[in-house]
Parts: sequence; C-alpha cells; structure tokens
Amino acid sequence: MKQIVGVNFKNPGKIYYFDPNNFKLEKGMHVIVDTAMGEEYGEVAIANKEVEDEKVAEPLKQVVRIATAKEEKIREEFKAKEGDAFEKCQVEIKKFELPMKLIEAEYKYDGSKLTFYFSSEKRIDFRELVKSLAAIFKTRIEMRQIGVRDEVRRLGRKWNLRKRTMLLFIS
Repeated sequence: MKQIVGVNFKNPGKIYYFDPNNFKLEKGMHVIVDTAMGEEYGEVAIANKEVEDEKVAEPLKQVVRIATAKEEKIREEFKAKEGDAFEKCQVEIKKFELPMKLIEAEYKYDGSKLTFYFSSEKRIDFRELVKSLAAIFKTRIEMRQIGVRDEVRRLGRKWNLRKRTMLLFIS
C-alpha cells in the first residue's frame, strides 16, 4: 500500500496525486508541491489516504511543505495583481498589432513567473511583446498558446467564479 494525497491547483480543477512526504494533511490545507514546472502552490482536495501500489503512477512527486501564512499572503497579493497584468498585456498586444486573443494572466504563487494564456489561429512571433512585458513586470514572462477547448474551460472557470460572487451579492 502506498500513501498519497490529492492536490488541486485551481478550483474547480483536476486533482493530482502526490507523496505526502510524512506530512499529515487534511482537506483544505495549502501546500507547496514539487511539479514538472517547479514548486507550485495547491490546496489539499483529498487527505492522506492509502491506495494499492498498482493504482499509483510512479514516480510520485512529493509535497515539499505546508504553505506558511506568509506564502498564503504573498499568493493572494499576486492573485489580486492578475487583472491589472491582463489589462497591461492587452495594451501591449494592441501596440504590437499582434493577431492574438488574450485569455488569462496567471502569476506563480511567489511572483517568480507571469504566464499569459492566449489563442490565435496562426503562429505568432511575440518575442518583442515578451521583452516589453518583462520590462513592465520585472519578472519572468511565459506565453502559452491554448486551443479552443482550453479557452472555453478557462473562461468557464472565470464565469463560475463571477456567478458565485454575483449570487453572494444578490442574496
């Protein structure tokens, strides 16, 4: 039997399994985990649980640590800046006259990277855009082209969050 923990990075989002690394984790806790993209901030969706070895895809990445209050505060500060980053990127896209539709701006939990998701019907040379954005935001910039299905999924998640917020204000 192997001990696992389920973590998701976006709500709603896919749950990924990690080795809890001897931490006793409960649903709702925030953790820093090792991923292929480096360390990421996530929320425990499934507490420590034992599963049969053959049901686990090896090797499992590990939970690095439980997120500190300081890390949670920093993450919230960068989440709050994503809307502004989106708007500034829109201005730069128009300035460079690029045929792309910006979908979302997303900071890494510690602000070390800012990723812009976009859609476009063709390949785009956005090197000058990236240089300009790096000068504005003073952080590493990544541009990710996504397909129509991913665009709908990302926009749907935003719509669900807005809808929930609107319902809170109405009730």
